[in-house]
Amino acid sequence: MTEVHEATPVVWDTKIAVVLRDDLKDWQKLNVTAFTVSGIAATVDNVVGEPYLDASGVEYLPMFRQPVLVFIADAETMTKIHERALRREVKCAVYTEELFATNNDEDNRAAVGSVESDKLALVGVAMRADRKVVDKIVKGAKLHH
Repeated sequence: MTEVHEATPVVWDTKIAVVLRDDLKDWQKLNVTAFTVSGIAATVDNVVGEPYLDASGVEYLPMFRQPVLVFIADAETMTKIHERALRREVKCAVYTEELFATNNDEDNRAAVGSVESDKLALVGVAMRADRKVVDKIVKGAKLHH
């Protein structure tokens, strides 16, 4: 019989948040979420835990140590969220409409690089920062359900 441990509530001092534009198809939401959080996993020290190991000894890849909250917002709110993140100097991952038509990292970076910050056609952003700062940045977005 597997031992069950009571969950101890953890209050994180940081928050990982993804904000998706509300008119995306389901496959696009999933794709944008996966791509944008990969930037956090790749660049933030100690945000990913240790590898998982099942009872048979099979090892699995590690995952984030903390929850990822996914929000939804309209295009206007997406722009405001992006502006707030830039103003507060919170680095974020961005996914623009144009990236649905590209198929490699070089073309993705060229597509983003060809548009000024305030004109990006954002469909997704992801960030990790102090939880209170993230709350202020994502104001106006609704938790995705």
